[in-house]
Amino acid sequence: MLIFDAHLDLAWNAIDWNRDLTLPVAEIRRREREAGMTQKARGENTVSFPELRRGKVGVFIATLLARLMRAEAMPAIQRYANMSAAYAAAYGQLFYYRSLEQQGLLRFIKDWPTLETHVKEWQNDSAFRVPHSEIPLGFILSMEGADPVLAPEQIGEWWEAGLRIIGPAHYGVSPYARGTGTEGGLFVQGKPLLRAMERVGMILDVTHLADQSFDEAMDAFGGPVLASHHNCRALVPDQRQLTDAQIKLLISRGAVIGAAFDNWMLHAGWIRGTTRPEEAGVNLERVVDHIDHVCQLAGNAKHSAIGTDLDGGFGREQSPNDLDTIADLQRLPELLRKRGYKEADVEGIIHGNWLRFFREAWTKH
Repeated sequence: MLIFDAHLDLAWNAIDWNRDLTLPVAEIRRREREAGMTQKARGENTVSFPELRRGKVGVFIATLLARLMRAEAMPAIQRYANMSAAYAAAYGQLFYYRSLEQQGLLRFIKDWPTLETHVKEWQNDSAFRVPHSEIPLGFILSMEGADPVLAPEQIGEWWEAGLRIIGPAHYGVSPYARGTGTEGGLFVQGKPLLRAMERVGMILDVTHLADQSFDEAMDAFGGPVLASHHNCRALVPDQRQLTDAQIKLLISRGAVIGAAFDNWMLHAGWIRGTTRPEEAGVNLERVVDHIDHVCQLAGNAKHSAIGTDLDGGFGREQSPNDLDTIADLQRLPELLRKRGYKEADVEGIIHGNWLRFFREAWTKH
């Protein structure tokens, strides 16, 4: 079954982590271990282009991730001293994707006709069940943390560059909003940023917004909204997760919510760097728990999907214990069937809900 993953930090892995994503995952792991890399997630990665193809993850949202340095936040992610440096770094990541597009490995998807055609090619390809099909992997470009946007007036430039989604904040604060681990609302430039996004048709990703920033963004922004990689606070109490009230508000706006595969978002009490997947019993069933919770709140299966965030600063040591690589996402359809989901709903969660969302978002603007 074709899989749509709504959150992968591919360029960040390729450039900041210096991983050759054209290699098999096993080879990337071998190289990092032989180089004596013992830091978190080294030698434990789960994503590469061959694995995406083997797992039929034929379309995904790929990020630009270039955050300002904040003393209280995660230094491995937030590294730039000023917005100009973040702007330059984000363009470097953009050109990584463009280089792969030029090689025929990726297809840059910026509108509904391209996405529709791409999905038909993947679903109709006679070699679809063969790992080495030559159809490109398709990606939609998102920015996680708006630090590289020098001012709201620059949104038009980013739109022309192919950017279609922005999450205003990440961990800590951005120049526009407060994010994970902080409290408070949008900064002065936050609403002008949202207005500029709405004018051009940019999609708002509410992932990582602090609660007050979430509320203010939802009030200020009238365009399409999604939550690319978010789980449920009712199951794992933490500010990083969505409350039931937030989920219901997103549903009322036609949003789709991608379930994340980071174990600290799947298991209450998980301690990053300490707890092991086998100790906590975290497996893909936990992901299905969060998918199901969103479906129960919605009263249907139209608003839940996948946004794995695999290799988003962690590897197998912080992923479900029955997932070795991203190709193991193909286990999810059967797990959903065992929970009683009908085939049409399974297909919706695995890819169809994201396709419907982008069709509506891109044809109404």
